[in-house]
Amino acid sequence: MAYPFQLGFQDATSPIMEELLHFHDHTLMIVFLISSLVLYIITLMLTTKLTHTSTMDAQEVETVWTILPAIILILIALPSLRILYMMDEVNNPSLTVKTMGHQWYWSYEYTDYEDLNFDSYMIPTSDLKPGELRLLEVDNRVVLPMEMTIRMLVSSEDVLHSWAVPSLGLKTDAIPGRLNQTTLMSTRPGLFYGQCSEICGSNHSFMPIVLELVPLEIFEKWSASML
Repeated sequence: MAYPFQLGFQDATSPIMEELLHFHDHTLMIVFLISSLVLYIITLMLTTKLTHTSTMDAQEVETVWTILPAIILILIALPSLRILYMMDEVNNPSLTVKTMGHQWYWSYEYTDYEDLNFDSYMIPTSDLKPGELRLLEVDNRVVLPMEMTIRMLVSSEDVLHSWAVPSLGLKTDAIPGRLNQTTLMSTRPGLFYGQCSEICGSNHSFMPIVLELVPLEIFEKWSASML
């Protein structure tokens, strides 16, 4: 999860988030190089009175500053499209969980089980135990197996919501009357926090998401205890 005064992204937990971080660094470096070049040229123009007339009228320079931006855009677009298709791909999910947004809590249904569903409400500040996080803890965590492909079906029963978990690279809109889907896979166990990322009313900031990723054996014991 995020820590105070954090400037960068949260640590990646899924392969998709790792790809997104690499793409961010790739694009940021391109932006940094372009900004440096523009700043250097502006500095030269402000500090020298000389004008190179053959450069100002050269056809070759116009060709370069037309082709070079096109190449840079291609270098950004190709990895972007690759990640976009990777995020939309669903390969034989091992588990399906349906998430419904409400004002202002989430409800979850494990569709592969006959009767495994629950609501997830934020724990009020007055009821928090020592060490628990304000505005992020819930009474019922979503327990999922790690290192397995999981399909999340996301919708809403009232207004627009958005189901987002930054460390997994997930952000899916919950729209009434529409079923959106996303996939997740965690490479390590742990607790992963998220929040509704769509302004949905007065208590928008009070509907957190907590995923507890555990080994398959522990998940099977938990699911058996919930049935």
